[in-house]
Amino acid sequence: MTVTVCDVGPRDGLQNESVTLPPSVRAELCDRLFAAGVAVVEAVSFVHPRLVPQMAGAEEVVAAVRRREGRTLAGLVLNERGFERALAAGVDEVHYAFPVTDAFARRNQNTTVEDAVATAHRLVGRAREVSLPITVTLSVAFGCPFEGAVEPGRVLRLAEEVLRVPPDALVVADTIGVGVPAQVRELVRGLLQMGIRAGGHFHNTRNTGLANALAALEAGATLLDASVGGTGGCPFAPRATGNVPTEDLVYLLHGQGVPTGIDLGALMEVSRWLGTRLGRELPAMVTRAGDFPAVSGRGLSER
Repeated sequence: MTVTVCDVGPRDGLQNESVTLPPSVRAELCDRLFAAGVAVVEAVSFVHPRLVPQMAGAEEVVAAVRRREGRTLAGLVLNERGFERALAAGVDEVHYAFPVTDAFARRNQNTTVEDAVATAHRLVGRAREVSLPITVTLSVAFGCPFEGAVEPGRVLRLAEEVLRVPPDALVVADTIGVGVPAQVRELVRGLLQMGIRAGGHFHNTRNTGLANALAALEAGATLLDASVGGTGGCPFAPRATGNVPTEDLVYLLHGQGVPTGIDLGALMEVSRWLGTRLGRELPAMVTRAGDFPAVSGRGLSER
């Protein structure tokens, strides 16, 4: 089984930080993640800097990253304007995200769920015209800070609407960290039954992120998001804490015999480097590269 780990640290990881890193440093972060073996890096969000100042200069970041064969530089978009910016900047892949609740959609993107689905259809169609891979993420798929719990059936019905113009993959995101493994299994299996590649994006608000990632893996997901050092959160969701640390996710995958191609020791060095740039210790659960028995990127079964 092949699992793609997408590091969203340069985007989701940095958008909640009080320190705003310049584009050159954010590009270097992407370079370091690629050098550690990360296959997909979500480098930027093409949003107005007034809304998310930490994402200012997205085009500069993309231009400064050294491209590597076999590596994918992705950008997050929330609307058609963002898509056109991403296309002009030259990203390798577009990630379009929208919430599954109207309350969060209004606050996060000034739209409705119905209109967001229509935007998904237009963006997928536009991406197909230019042969650009596109992934759609369903945010607050497990619970919304404004509307409460979100039932899996509601998310799967919305996924069916999105798949009228199918993207390359669908990702369910636990934006505020309220999901549990049973929900994850139901959603991932439901997506796979629709014939689409399924992925998961989990937060550690209640320390369930790794359990949810493992549940997604066991249910058949082949795309998992994580953030170097465990940084991140959602600036529009109250009390939403950081993502699953990429280090911990890779350690888990290697221990389960799932290869990732990521050098865990090198990834830890990236985390330490980022911590010095942010001026604080990052919340990754493990701190010493020597703790890892599987730093080569091979699963334990291959050793």
